[in-house]
Amino acid sequence: MKIQLKPVVTEKAVMMIESQNTLTFQTGKITTKQEIKKEIEDLFKIKIKKIRTLIRGSVKYVYIKLKPEFVALDIATKLGIM
Repeated sequence: MKIQLKPVVTEKAVMMIESQNTLTFQTGKITTKQEIKKEIEDLFKIKIKKIRTLIRGSVKYVYIKLKPEFVALDIATKLGIM
């Protein structure tokens, strides 16, 4: 099953890409961390170190910290964020 992941393009999200090697996405409230991790790792062929989530209203924000050998800036460029 494909899940809906929408990249967040804010000043804070871009700073997190550069300084913390972290990508930020917006998704539906019912998706789990395991589903998100599998989708991202399969889609971009990367490994994730940690996933954090924040729920505001009916939207879930997902913060994905990549392992040091993978660069978030490269993924952001593929997505058209940078």
